Amino acid sequence: MMDITIAIDAMGGDHGPHVTVPAALNALKTDDQLNIVLVGLEDAIQAELKAHKATTSSRLRIHHAAEVVLMDESPQSALKNKKDSSMRVAINLVKSGEANACVSAGNTGALMATARFVLKTLPGIDRPAIASALPSEKGNTYMLDLGANADCTAEQLLQFAVMGAMLVSCIEHKPNPTVGLLNIGSEDIKGNEVVKQTAELLRASHLNFYGNVEGDDIFKGTTDLVVCDGFVGNVSLKTTEGLAHMMGKFLTQEFKRNWLTKLMALCALPVLKAFKKRLDPRLYNGASFLGLRGIVVKSHGGADNVAFYHAIHVAIEEARSGVLQRIQQQLEIEHIQPHSVATETEENA
Repeated sequence: MMDITIAIDAMGGDHGPHVTVPAALNALKTDDQLNIVLVGLEDAIQAELKAHKATTSSRLRIHHAAEVVLMDESPQSALKNKKDSSMRVAINLVKSGEANACVSAGNTGALMATARFVLKTLPGIDRPAIASALPSEKGNTYMLDLGANADCTAEQLLQFAVMGAMLVSCIEHKPNPTVGLLNIGSEDIKGNEVVKQTAELLRASHLNFYGNVEGDDIFKGTTDLVVCDGFVGNVSLKTTEGLAHMMGKFLTQEFKRNWLTKLMALCALPVLKAFKKRLDPRLYNGASFLGLRGIVVKSHGGADNVAFYHAIHVAIEEARSGVLQRIQQQLEIEHIQPHSVATETEENA
């Protein structure tokens, strides 16, 4: 394995250093070739390290940043007014080469806007997309975009497919992962014009295009990757989270209904624990911002130590597996040419 340095926005998320610091310490314990830079208010980070009886070392250092991006702050405000925020400084470390990747549980919009402004997009990529792994009957199904781009062209969906396929190839060690296009039916005649045009581009590409897939295929594991625009992807993700929460709540209510169901729950406890562990959302925490000239991983804002640790692990895997290089190579194979331009927000920042 190669040495990896991860810059962590220690102040991001609902819990800040109370989660990010212990998660970073756990990551260091499990990876001897990992180095971490904790970015944020030095006093707050030092206090959390002291609480865990830890100190800085050659593998763990603090990079002070005087400002914090609030969870409800607008992306424009964060980009223009907080240039010394823990979020921006952590991303700057990736740009300068001091870190191989950045992990943050901060404001998603601000993180995307800042990362796009600082790192810029890869040649041939119009817009970054958010990708993440979801549990399926066959292991993991990766999906993008999960909310960064509500409206997309067919060409942009092709770009997403390239990025997502290379992510799966690197992380899951699958040389030719299958790609599915999320649609309202598997037939070629189904879907709107953008989806139909995307299907044509994917058939003409060098990717392993399976064809159209429907919503239930995500959790069947029909394909390794599911591609859609950010509007559909985010609605699908939030619907899934809501359903999982409801099922868990209903199951708990039924087992607590009377003494007999409580006894049944006790007998079923090993199975219930195994089921919970298998579908534990914390184990799937860590969404990748693909399409940037650097690795940025977004943790859920409410993540606990376990969940944030897994987001760090995602960043490590991407850095070690060379995801950026694989995406660039595939873009060249597909003859996707650079044509993205800076947005007005980026130009004025």
